[in-house]
Amino acid sequence: MRIGYFLAAEEYTPAELIDQARGAERAGFQALWISDHYHPWVDAQGQSPFVWSVIGALSQVCRLPVTTAVTCPTVRIHPAVIAQAAATSAVLHNGRFVLGVGSGEALNEHILGDAWPPTDVRLEMLEEAIDVIRELWRGGFVNHHGKHYTVEQARIYTRPDTPPPIYVSGFGPKAVDLAARVGDGYICTTPDPDFVRRFRDGGGGDKPCQGGFKAAYADSEDEGARVAYERWPNSGVPGELSQVLPSPRHFEQVSQLVEPEMMKESFVCGNDAGAHLEMIDQYAKAGFDEVYVANTGPNTQGLFDLYQREILPRFR
Repeated sequence: MRIGYFLAAEEYTPAELIDQARGAERAGFQALWISDHYHPWVDAQGQSPFVWSVIGALSQVCRLPVTTAVTCPTVRIHPAVIAQAAATSAVLHNGRFVLGVGSGEALNEHILGDAWPPTDVRLEMLEEAIDVIRELWRGGFVNHHGKHYTVEQARIYTRPDTPPPIYVSGFGPKAVDLAARVGDGYICTTPDPDFVRRFRDGGGGDKPCQGGFKAAYADSEDEGARVAYERWPNSGVPGELSQVLPSPRHFEQVSQLVEPEMMKESFVCGNDAGAHLEMIDQYAKAGFDEVYVANTGPNTQGLFDLYQREILPRFR
């Protein structure tokens, strides 16, 4: 099991994300996730830098592998542009870069006025986008006239020796099936063994499966839950709302249905190493190969110290 740290770009400034990457490497984490958003989920999180700028900066301060968790290459940014951004990132990171992709959320993708498609169309767009990206990574000039995307005489000149892997996120059967069919790996933020089994049986085989969870390090579980509720009440929003609500204001409204105590169900709160190990074990038992932990609030160094002292040595 590889243990990584998740850089939550919705909550921290670019400089803070860079400092966290340094701290994660010093603590012994083996890899990084970084989120790709235009908006935070709620205004209390307060940030959302352009991820490709931060990824470039990360290449200059640490040597940990980086995965986007996840980029939506379909609506807000054309897949031909994502192909160039990811290729440059792979060059900067000397091949230690994975393009994690997913079908996205209206929160980030509606900003140009495009209609937000239904799930089946979003997955269809994602599959074509992956095809476009891989075609551009092969080199040479590309002309593509597909159902959703057009590319004319485009060539990516700055490319790594080996194209970066593309891992596909999936939280439902159709998305997991797509990941199994076209992905080089699978990404999920719930330790569901059925999803992993479906991915592997559907064509994913022994390809890597990455999972992730959130923590709120604090002196007590209750204090951690308070911080989590203050910053991430949207974590308690059920069903498909996270894919269709268009703005932080709407997430704040629906988050009024979430109670502070509910945060203990979606976050590891407090400073108990056993609680973190139990969550990691859930992902291990579900079949994941890698798990990434994000911290919310001001006590990230406390989480780094806990992992360096009591958790990461168990996985070396």
